[in-house]
Amino acid sequence: MNAKEMISRLRNSYDSGKTRPLDYRIEQLKKLKKMYLENQEVIVQALSADLHKCRHESIVMEFMFLVNDLDNILVNIKEWDKPETPEKPFVNILDKLYVFNDPYGVVLVIGAWNYPFQLLLMPVAGAIAAGNCVVMKPSEVASNSAKVISELIPKYLDNDCYQVYTGGIPETTSLLKEKFDYIFYTGSSGVGKIIQEAAAKHLTPTTLELGGKSPVYLDDSVNMKTAVKRILWGKLANAGQTCVAPDYLLCTKNVEKKFLEISREILKQWYGDETNKSLDFGRIINDAHFQRIQKLLKSGSVAIGGNILPSERYIEPTILVDVKPTDPVMMEEIFGPVLPIITIGNLHDAITFINKREKPLAMYIFSKRKDDVNLLIKNTSCGGICVNDTIMHLTVDTLPFGGVGNSGMGHYHGKYTFDTFSHKKSCLYKNLGVIGEKLGESRYPPFNERKTKFLMTLLKRRAPMSFGFLRYVLAFGLGAASIFMYYNSQGMIRKG
Repeated sequence: MNAKEMISRLRNSYDSGKTRPLDYRIEQLKKLKKMYLENQEVIVQALSADLHKCRHESIVMEFMFLVNDLDNILVNIKEWDKPETPEKPFVNILDKLYVFNDPYGVVLVIGAWNYPFQLLLMPVAGAIAAGNCVVMKPSEVASNSAKVISELIPKYLDNDCYQVYTGGIPETTSLLKEKFDYIFYTGSSGVGKIIQEAAAKHLTPTTLELGGKSPVYLDDSVNMKTAVKRILWGKLANAGQTCVAPDYLLCTKNVEKKFLEISREILKQWYGDETNKSLDFGRIINDAHFQRIQKLLKSGSVAIGGNILPSERYIEPTILVDVKPTDPVMMEEIFGPVLPIITIGNLHDAITFINKREKPLAMYIFSKRKDDVNLLIKNTSCGGICVNDTIMHLTVDTLPFGGVGNSGMGHYHGKYTFDTFSHKKSCLYKNLGVIGEKLGESRYPPFNERKTKFLMTLLKRRAPMSFGFLRYVLAFGLGAASIFMYYNSQGMIRKG
């Protein structure tokens, strides 16, 4: 089935109203969860084949991420789907206001190769929950995972409403020529611009989850061993192939010395003397990316690591020092197990350095100095911030996840995914009574000064009424009633 036929099939299904009933959506989400639970080992094996991803990372950072997300949706979808009732202005005091959650229609979700299941199927779950029909495009770079997705989805989900479209650049280019009602893309900033350009031809709204060089600021106020472990874990998970991985470290020369000393100790604890023999460390996805990262190793000086095995696409966890802002490693997102250190004099140097570059997807601040943390937060711009840890803000589904500027637009996770794939359709339900009509009749001709002034008064925005004072009135009333009852009872006793 070609792209045009696939989208036509889904369009017919959507127009029939098939995906709108809440019970249908819940049924499909339960089937998606069943697909995960029945195929955990298949998913783990595919990730191992594509990325040499260890079992622990596959289960925690892909499988359980998806299962937990679905559980959250299933628990909350009925509440999320209810129309919202916003606050009413004074002029609408007799009316009713609603905001309905309307599905967009036929949406396209394009996944990424570094987390091939999570980054495709997590937004898909939100799109299904919102009532859309979905075309899923897995990344062809993670070919084993793409094959598993294309084989499993048709076995579990309704083929009339949810389809997988596979292929490389030519197929994706063909797909983007078609009209969608929404496009959700995860990947590089360069491809994100192509997606945005294609979407603009049809005025299609988009969410772009891109990347960028996510900085880490580290000072000497923290428990250095804990900080080093958390920074290295965020850098080396999935062999550094994570869109929010720490991309470079900003610290003073003194902190750099401590960081390197502890890093040597930690890396040996984690991976032994020969990291390439560790079952817990991954590999670079393909030769092109391996060669790209290999060239970046020539920036600055290698303080730790630096060894490679081209036959395995293995790059040892590497820390670079004496790095200049103009070095190649600082000119692009690394997306590999290489951490350059840029030495700074103070906090203000860090702020200046960050602000001179494109806005990152994430920023990490390691400091116990609250004033310094607040200064960094208020004077920089990024997609999201995690203080005293890395990556973990992604796991909080009540926080929106997304970029800004070059690192993307829009956000998702938890209810934010449901909202991303829902058009907020407003509705004003006017009162037809005599009083409502009397208040509104000044809008009708013939006009005069009296009508104009009345409408200006009626339409003037006022601060919302606060009913907090009622608790004091209630407390006073209860107190007065208690006193009255007490004296009344005393009188009855005396009479008796």
